[in-house]
Amino acid sequence: MMAELIDLRSDTVTRPTPEMRAAMAAAEVGDDVYGEDPTVNLLEKRAAEIFGREDALFVPTGTMGNQVAIRLLTKPGQEVICESRSHILDWEMATTAVFSGCLVRAVETKRGILTWSDIEPVIYQKRGEFRAATGLIEIENTANLTGGRCTSLAVTREILENASERKLPVHLDGARIFNASTALGVDIKTLTRGYDTVMFCLSKGLCAPVGSMLVGSAELMEQARIYRKALGGGMRQVGVLAAAGLIALEQMPARLGEDHANARLIAEALSHIECVEIDLDGVETNIILFKVTCGLRAEELVTRMKARGVLISTVGPNTIRVVTHHDVSRGDCLKAIEVLTEEVGSMAAEVIREAPAS
Repeated sequence: MMAELIDLRSDTVTRPTPEMRAAMAAAEVGDDVYGEDPTVNLLEKRAAEIFGREDALFVPTGTMGNQVAIRLLTKPGQEVICESRSHILDWEMATTAVFSGCLVRAVETKRGILTWSDIEPVIYQKRGEFRAATGLIEIENTANLTGGRCTSLAVTREILENASERKLPVHLDGARIFNASTALGVDIKTLTRGYDTVMFCLSKGLCAPVGSMLVGSAELMEQARIYRKALGGGMRQVGVLAAAGLIALEQMPARLGEDHANARLIAEALSHIECVEIDLDGVETNIILFKVTCGLRAEELVTRMKARGVLISTVGPNTIRVVTHHDVSRGDCLKAIEVLTEEVGSMAAEVIREAPAS
């Protein structure tokens, strides 16, 4: 019988802890559409307190949270500025166009981190002309598809201060904002202060089975409940999920540094493997991106790793993504390094053998 797989594809694969499962079984519940689920109400209250906001809304997914926020902060026919590899652009089914009637203005950056100098040139606010006006700026922290990089507090403040002067709202896709907070050493309230709305996930590194939160002003969250319902997110006795979310929110951020340390362990090992290219400076949290060279194909490496009990994923023909999380121990990471080293070496040797003689 094969040993349990070491799953490094994403932190979305984390399973609820035993404490979460017990809390779910014992949760006090009510009808959340009527606002009568006490466990959901407590979760929303705690999220608002931790982020220093007036109110919060429990939503089933981060995608829904992002799209509700975009609808709240824009008008149909406007543009939303975001980085070119943002989740709202590539992984949310064009819902910005479908639900809010807005286009995305994607901005390319070298590191995947938007700065004010990137944003300012593409803002358009003139009236009476034919271009769509800028309605919203969206920031993703950490930036998933650029390797879990963090937007620093200084960069954040510059964007928020200048956006405020332009009277432009700013939404934060903070799916992994607790990872950013841990890596930067900045408390969550300080790091997210000034955004009009913030979405963060209770799943992923925080291990809840389902759920994300949207935080903001009481007025915005009142309207957000209507948009959540429009997207099919009105839930009934959902305290069974909120109970796990409370543990995720209160207890799990404190252990994220362990995931970051494991990611660094893997990244440093990869930097010594021939036919692997990795930017160690870009490994700031729990996500690792690396390229295979020497004619190796990423998809083949993924297949070989799976056959040996280690799951990783591709984000391009030559680029591989590895994500550490609660359900992967340091021992698992050491085993993954061993298998990666052997399989890359084996593939490279095969390429050399198959190369035509000069």
